[in-house]
Amino acid sequence: MPKRTKTAKSSTKAPAPITARLPRPGELITVLDFVRFAATAFNRAKLTFAHGTEDAVGDAVLLVCGALHLAPTDFDAFAAARLSADERRRLFDVIEARIRTRMPVAYLINRVYLRGVPFYVDPRVIVPRSYVGEILDGELFDGGELSLIDPGAVERVLDLCTGSGCLAILAAMRFPHAKVDAIDVSDKALAVAAINVADHGLEDRVTLLHGDLFEPSGATRYDLIISNPPYVDAAGMAGLPPECRHEPQLALDGGGDGIAIVRRILSDAAAHVTPGGGLLCEVGRGRAVLERSFPRTRFLWIDTEASVGEVFWLGADALN
Repeated sequence: MPKRTKTAKSSTKAPAPITARLPRPGELITVLDFVRFAATAFNRAKLTFAHGTEDAVGDAVLLVCGALHLAPTDFDAFAAARLSADERRRLFDVIEARIRTRMPVAYLINRVYLRGVPFYVDPRVIVPRSYVGEILDGELFDGGELSLIDPGAVERVLDLCTGSGCLAILAAMRFPHAKVDAIDVSDKALAVAAINVADHGLEDRVTLLHGDLFEPSGATRYDLIISNPPYVDAAGMAGLPPECRHEPQLALDGGGDGIAIVRRILSDAAAHVTPGGGLLCEVGRGRAVLERSFPRTRFLWIDTEASVGEVFWLGADALN
């Protein structure tokens, strides 16, 4: 912004926040009023939506509902609900905080939803937004003719770089007879994962292990290995939007070309997978680099509703 020439009449006050130019809490009565207000404010502030929502409206619904202890799916039922004065003040404050701090909504409400399942999150972990959950929930793992493996035969699952534990928990839900090991190098992330494992009552089936990739698993072999590892390359890390800079760098940084961790996973996975098992791994935009690095490996790329060529499958034979 160009500097003003200071005069006797000029003001030294900081510019009013974006929300100051919009309706005040007393003018906003219903849940819908606050969603409209928040979406308008978010667009004016040019926020980035990179944590499970695609636009300002989705971000606003998640924030408003979360601050009111509602799930986003409750929005339609409660859109016309009138709010108390305390609720209106609370919502206005959290909307201002989203704009002022550029903090992801999930951290402000300590909640995110993956495949409709709620998970606790805070800045000790990245905000879960993996496509692996959608794939696990689809026809490739439902026991039908397109299945990559027989879900009824899955007894051991490994989730590498588990973070909040969301994929380990979704895997436990998908494969009800399986024991799941969930590994992360960050003890802070595992503390968050422990909250989610307890919230979903899976302490007897999901084991959290601290260490570097396969190291804590010893010689154990798994029917399914899943991973959403760090895969942001150096250019991507340098250009992260403010929202993503609130997330732990350790969980994002994939090295210079983005696949440093993926290389290590591929080099060791064969020793930890059963003969009929396989590896399901997300690599973001690293497909071209990965295929150049492993020209003899026949990756099966799996598309989702919102992604093309960001997740691969390698069966045990392809890993050897």
